[in-house]
Amino acid sequence: QVQLVESGGGLVQAGGSLRLSCAASGRTFISANMAWFRQAPGKEREFVSAIRWTGGTTYVADSVKGRFTIARDNAKNTVYLQMNSLKPEDTAVYSCAAGGWGTSSLDYVYWGQGTQVTVSS
Repeated sequence: QVQLVESGGGLVQAGGSLRLSCAASGRTFISANMAWFRQAPGKEREFVSAIRWTGGTTYVADSVKGRFTIARDNAKNTVYLQMNSLKPEDTAVYSCAAGGWGTSSLDYVYWGQGTQVTVSS
């Protein structure tokens, strides 16, 4: 079993920044590839970014490219999502996922509980 715990969400004004963290514990070898998704009220869950645990391969959704950066600290089994130039449309619950690879939520097995990000205009 893998446990994922997100932190770092909050309320920020448009143009501001936040850094989300996702700490993995348990069978961490399964969490080798990790991703961030988000879900706004009334909308489908949306892929944000993903990173492989080795090699540093990353993918970033077009909607956040140039503003969001995914990174990882293997020693801490933690993945980060640095979010800059935030927009009101970035408001969502952000969840990290592990145990797979791809841009669909169906590609992942393990999920965190999510952290709320609210961007005010």
